Amino acid sequence: MHDFVANLPQTLDQVIQSVPLFKPELALIGAFLAVVCATLFIDKHWKQSSFMIYIGGLLISFPLLCQQLGQPDRGFFDMLIIDSFSVYARMLLLFALLVTGVLIRQHFSEKPTRRPLGEVYSILLAAGLGLHLLTATSNWLIAFIAIETVSISSYVLVGYFSEHKRQSEAAMKYVLFGSVSAATMLYGLSLIYGFTGNLDFTAAAHLQGLMAAPVALCTVAILFIFTGIGFKLGFVPFHLWTPDVYEGAPTPITAFLSTIPKIGAIVLFSRLVHAWLPTPFYFSEVTYLFLVVVAIVTMLVGNLIALRQQNIKRMMAYSSIGHTGFLLMTILAISNNNQEVLLFYLTVYTLMNLATFAFIDAIECTTGSVELSDYTGLGKKFPLLFTCFTIVGISLVGLPPTAGFIGKLLVFTAVFEVYQSSKDILFVLLLIIGTLTSVISLFYYFKIPLFSFLRKGDDESPVTPLNNRLAALLGIGITVLLLVLGLFPNIVLEFLR
Repeated sequence: MHDFVANLPQTLDQVIQSVPLFKPELALIGAFLAVVCATLFIDKHWKQSSFMIYIGGLLISFPLLCQQLGQPDRGFFDMLIIDSFSVYARMLLLFALLVTGVLIRQHFSEKPTRRPLGEVYSILLAAGLGLHLLTATSNWLIAFIAIETVSISSYVLVGYFSEHKRQSEAAMKYVLFGSVSAATMLYGLSLIYGFTGNLDFTAAAHLQGLMAAPVALCTVAILFIFTGIGFKLGFVPFHLWTPDVYEGAPTPITAFLSTIPKIGAIVLFSRLVHAWLPTPFYFSEVTYLFLVVVAIVTMLVGNLIALRQQNIKRMMAYSSIGHTGFLLMTILAISNNNQEVLLFYLTVYTLMNLATFAFIDAIECTTGSVELSDYTGLGKKFPLLFTCFTIVGISLVGLPPTAGFIGKLLVFTAVFEVYQSSKDILFVLLLIIGTLTSVISLFYYFKIPLFSFLRKGDDESPVTPLNNRLAALLGIGITVLLLVLGLFPNIVLEFLR
């Protein structure tokens, strides 16, 4: 007790000095509280107040984040890391949260719900805060709290709009899987802390403690930790919740689940891998082999099962699983010196997924269906929308002249360079599987133009006006951006460097 009182002034000084580094997150916290108050008191008189506060909070946070560019620092006893990696990732998060918020508002203006949307915006801000912390820490305690903040927010978002048995079942499955994964991860973290007495996975004391720990117990602890991260990323074998949840949730919520949590989880996982892999001890080999096997299996399982899907949201769920495997391969191929490859692919992946679900949402609001068979002949009725949808599919495959092609080219180049320097045959296997699954994905993404343009629909049916035009316009705008980045990738690459 005496030591605590004696150190209290220094502790308070450190906290006060660290507060300026937390400005972007403080903006999100302020917006969260304001949205809660607006939902309770103002939305009764002005229905858009909570949405406007939500947008305002994101817009205020962005310039505060820009001020941290080129200003590397650490705060809150090294639990908060300010570097270019975390700043760029949080910029991407804010953009994705902005688009998702607009999609949610527009979706439920076309499909009215009795539930207040203000609560959804507050949950999105809470998830955004957790993801900001996830991208800017190497401390296990902060990482676990951030993961649980995002997870609980996601559970609520999935279950909030449940109207029938299938949606409730999806939400329940998500909660059960998430709870078990969180408990497993927490047990693994308790073992790791017992071995090391340190919660910073980049610290020398942490690594030395792992080296001195019993091999079997340390391996179990590491695998338990990967369980929690694997649940957020949805890689095999922790992917079982993904298809049902993606199908059961409202389409804008599915857009959120497929992109935004993965950004934070991938950045955290990248920091962890690059802290552990260079060490010449057995747990680095465990991590390496685990990643290689999981990346290969995830790419194969995701893309092969996607071939059989007739519901486009389930198809995109398995596509998302396949892309997770590709992201794991990217983590293996990059180092701390060329993180722009991972950031570029994350940016492109986020744009592609947001555009895809924007188009799915626009079509769903018009036809009332997300089955591919119901797209038959719609290409003639909505040619611009389905042309852009097809271009996004081409980008997801990784074909020119789209940004998806540049992203995959950069990743494959990085993997080949690592093989040339290490002569590790596993990197050749990763290249082969990555290329093979990209070819496989062409067959199920081709279903979109196949049904919409190449199969004849009912020509005598009247042309239904397109509902949710804002979602369609967002998708078209992102499609143009994907083409621009495919032709001029240096616009983003130079910024990331």
